[in-house]
Amino acid sequence: MAAPRVCVLRAPGTNCDPETAYAFESCGGVADRVHLFRLLEQPKLLGDYQVLCIPGGFSYGDDVGAGVVFGSQLQSQLADVLGEFLQADKLCLGICNGFQVLLKAGILPGGASTWPRQPGTEPEATLTWNANGLYTDLWVNLRVASSQNVFLRGITSLEVPIAHAEGRIAVRNPEVLANWAANGQIALQYADESGATPAGDELLPYPLNPNGSVANIAGLGDPSGRVLGLMPHPERFLHATQHPQWTRRELRGEGAGMQLFRNAVEYFS
Repeated sequence: MAAPRVCVLRAPGTNCDPETAYAFESCGGVADRVHLFRLLEQPKLLGDYQVLCIPGGFSYGDDVGAGVVFGSQLQSQLADVLGEFLQADKLCLGICNGFQVLLKAGILPGGASTWPRQPGTEPEATLTWNANGLYTDLWVNLRVASSQNVFLRGITSLEVPIAHAEGRIAVRNPEVLANWAANGQIALQYADESGATPAGDELLPYPLNPNGSVANIAGLGDPSGRVLGLMPHPERFLHATQHPQWTRRELRGEGAGMQLFRNAVEYFS
């Protein structure tokens, strides 16, 4: 079977698209860095791809909120082609700013089942300022909380970096969390050094939970398991030597983030 094609969709201000494309290509995919304006001119172009990835960065400078402008363009100008994409047996990934875009657009949390979000419908959740009010850049431990997401198959835990100012997940009401848990949508949670996450409402302290997200959530999926959004950056830990303690820990070979991209490519093999 031909290698799956990946659309790494960038916008003004995106700055993580080269390494994200490299991650997919390292796992056997064929990745194109596609500018949003090109897709707006030729919406049907999206149908040529099996994976859509919105990478990290600061789209539109986060001037009116992280991911807001990018997300509104997807919702208002690309609703039809995105609906076709989400309904098909294809994959969608959003990393950091890309996760913010997926949430602000309404692709997450429900994926195809709730796309496009109807006018006047109040969103279930948002990504807002970190609890410390600061841009935060550090390494975090993650626990995989859902076995149904395609991107996380075979992964139980991983350590990767985060770098964001608006990464705290806040929900409309507690019922939202209960529905996510029932549908297996809570994909990743921040964890302590042993890989454990407290149950219920208890939050890990900073820096284990670096932004104060409710239920220690670091990533969300849709009910189908084919959409994933996460605040940490797996594309920044593809090789052992990218870890700040690789010599002390005698790390060799691949970094923990590589498997996430390999899972996406191998889904189509």
